[in-house]
Amino acid sequence: MIGRLLGIDHGVKRIGLAVSDPTGLVARELRIYTRRTRAEDFTLIARIAQDEGVVGVIIGLPSNLDLPDGVESQAATVQRWAAELRQSLPLPIVLWDEQMTSADAAELARQKRRRWNEPIDDLAARLILQSYLDALRDGMATFPPLTGNEDSA
Repeated sequence: MIGRLLGIDHGVKRIGLAVSDPTGLVARELRIYTRRTRAEDFTLIARIAQDEGVVGVIIGLPSNLDLPDGVESQAATVQRWAAELRQSLPLPIVLWDEQMTSADAAELARQKRRRWNEPIDDLAARLILQSYLDALRDGMATFPPLTGNEDSA
């Protein structure tokens, strides 16, 4: 038993949040938060972490695609955001590969009969967190990260 983990799908407009059960076996969607300022975002995340009894945070890290010079990748944006979150949240933070999460979240939304235009950021956060929990169970990840820095699949 590792305790509850908070999963985050970081987006430009919204942040999807999910939480695990205390045994670290199952993730469930928690909510979608419309981003404001970093300070407000980090305050909300800290409050949710405290309310849910979270012992660590798993943030989805997008794959880097080839981009023109001078254009920051979404992965770099998420890495910088996670580094800033670390300064305000005294919990281990792990960056975890979110490859294919959007497509899988869209399928999950269809199965849950969500309308086509409803945001699915919370479902994406759930899938990111569940992927990490499965990797923990299978011995493909550690928690907390051995180095104290982010772990990335």
